[in-house]
Amino acid sequence: MMLAPYVLFVLPVAVVYENPDLGFLVRLIGLALAGSVLVETAALPLRRSALPGWDRGVRTANDHPRIYLVARGVTMVSILADLTGAAVGRGTIFTQVAGSLPDSPLASLSALVSGWSALAVALLIASSLGGRASKWGVGGWLLALTLTQAILVVMTARAAPLLGFISFLAAAGVISGVVRARYLAVAAVLLALAWPALFELRNEVRQGGGVSVSEQVTADDRLRLDLQVSAVAHHRVPVDVPQPGPADYLRYGLVPRVLDPDRPTISTGAVISQYLGSSATSAYSFLALGNIYFLNGPWGVVVVYGLWSALVVLLLRSGGAPGPVRLGVLCFALAGPLLWSSTYPDSMIAFIQHLVSAVPVFVLLRLTGRSGTSVRRRHAGKRCHAGVAELGQALPARVAGTARV
Repeated sequence: MMLAPYVLFVLPVAVVYENPDLGFLVRLIGLALAGSVLVETAALPLRRSALPGWDRGVRTANDHPRIYLVARGVTMVSILADLTGAAVGRGTIFTQVAGSLPDSPLASLSALVSGWSALAVALLIASSLGGRASKWGVGGWLLALTLTQAILVVMTARAAPLLGFISFLAAAGVISGVVRARYLAVAAVLLALAWPALFELRNEVRQGGGVSVSEQVTADDRLRLDLQVSAVAHHRVPVDVPQPGPADYLRYGLVPRVLDPDRPTISTGAVISQYLGSSATSAYSFLALGNIYFLNGPWGVVVVYGLWSALVVLLLRSGGAPGPVRLGVLCFALAGPLLWSSTYPDSMIAFIQHLVSAVPVFVLLRLTGRSGTSVRRRHAGKRCHAGVAELGQALPARVAGTARV
């Protein structure tokens, strides 16, 4: 999850354009791998013990009687909330430039389920793994979520969320086995072909809304992700800039904004922008890996990726095969802190927010799962008694009498 985006998108471009900081990029990626590989190597015995009957265990863990119904409900709520929030100004480039938040109650309400697109993906994957939904059905709903993100590009004038969602969807699909690698290759080619048109569309929407767009920055320039990351090499790290503290993690992560409307926004991108000499209405990021290095130094990279690798090991390998809840937590991590384009540490707070917002869905799954289990047990008991009676009628009288007893 950490290595693939850099191998596919960052390092090749750095080699082709002869980035002078190529060595730094390799060392930076090596620091992240050091943390993750150390943890995953230590967890190899746990992985071996989980392998026997793994496929059967995954199917059983996700064989929930209402999982597909809940997944479709969460998907529809997510789509409606995202479109409604964008319509009233939430997450748009225009509110970012203005340095304010939309004052519509709909914006606050839609923000309550802002992470449900990742939850919807998790539940759809669980529906497929549990045999409760066909792959074509799950694929159709995943396509609907992706098309919604494409529509949001026009409404918000921001293309990064769409690219981030596609990256997350690819990672979640490959890890779970629901999406095959050849489909990702086709999607990558189509996205590369569509990127110039998408970039121009984004610029036109921005200009139509009164936001200036640099004519010197082309669609190809925006793909120079190697420059975006390697720019951190020219700073003495860790840099002393304001960061969220433990109290902020609790306040912003556990308390919805609708209950705390007067709190200021947290934007590490704006803080970095100001440090670099720009304004607070713009945002800059060295991508997730670069931000961790910028704020916490080289050892911070090792520790952060080691801790997240430990969480992934626990979610996928401990306590048997993962069910819908553990898949949901995993997808929140993949769509947030582990996403290569996310902004650290804002994504850590968002991870907590999304977990809190998903609690009602997790409780619903637990309650409906219990009722479904009871029904299955009653039906199994009836089938068992019926089988004994039929067996008794087919056997000789003496044996049959013993069987009925």
